[in-house]
Amino acid sequence: MWATLLDEGRYLCSWRTMYRLLSKNHLVQERRKVRRHPKYVRPELAASGPNQVWTWDITYLKGPLRGEFFYLYVAIDLYSRLVVGWLLAQRECALLAQRLLERSYHKHAVKPGQLTVHADRGAPMKSKSVKQLLCDLEVRSSHSRPRVSNDNPFSEAGFKTMKYSPDFPARFGSVAEAEMFCRTYFDWYNQEHYHMGIALLTPAQVHYLEAETILAKRQATLDAAFAQYPERFGNRRPHVAQLPEVVWINRPAEQVCNAPA
Repeated sequence: MWATLLDEGRYLCSWRTMYRLLSKNHLVQERRKVRRHPKYVRPELAASGPNQVWTWDITYLKGPLRGEFFYLYVAIDLYSRLVVGWLLAQRECALLAQRLLERSYHKHAVKPGQLTVHADRGAPMKSKSVKQLLCDLEVRSSHSRPRVSNDNPFSEAGFKTMKYSPDFPARFGSVAEAEMFCRTYFDWYNQEHYHMGIALLTPAQVHYLEAETILAKRQATLDAAFAQYPERFGNRRPHVAQLPEVVWINRPAEQVCNAPA
């Protein structure tokens, strides 16, 4: 266009200004059919109590033969870290994911509109059947960004805790053996495992609202020890760790800046 006008003896603007004006009026664009990647929103989820946000994922457990795996579906409560539901299968599919979420929802008596379920972008997580189930139950859905494992850190950390436990075998001889291990492990994890992230309480104690009583009892024990031997505490009254008020997945930047030191 610039060259044509110049050949006609007309100069309106420079070549670069011509491009700028065309771009401003959306007249310059890619002429090829190229794939445009969608912009994914950074998930920012907060829970101040049980059954507000669940995260779930699927991990592989090695079977008896090389290349053979069992699939472990696990849903965790964001605030209490309780394993609210799990399922072991020999395949990965949307119907099994749907079964896990539906059973867990009814087991914990979740109310419509109360819960958000977060997961990554695997095929079962994004399946039509799972989306329809969550819609029917009035549960909000959330997904991680592609290839960003930090968007689902609690599920990842839960799998790491399990796989680094002393009793976790290199391989399972059968589905029955793997299921027996998972049943024992998750009972221990929920009922006996003292979690650093929740003031050294067990997930069950936090989820079923026993934390306040237990922490008060611990504080009374510390107060008695301090009264008897104050010098052992540097003459400063000790305090038990407290539960976090809010647990976040990807705390917003302004929340991080305003957080107490």
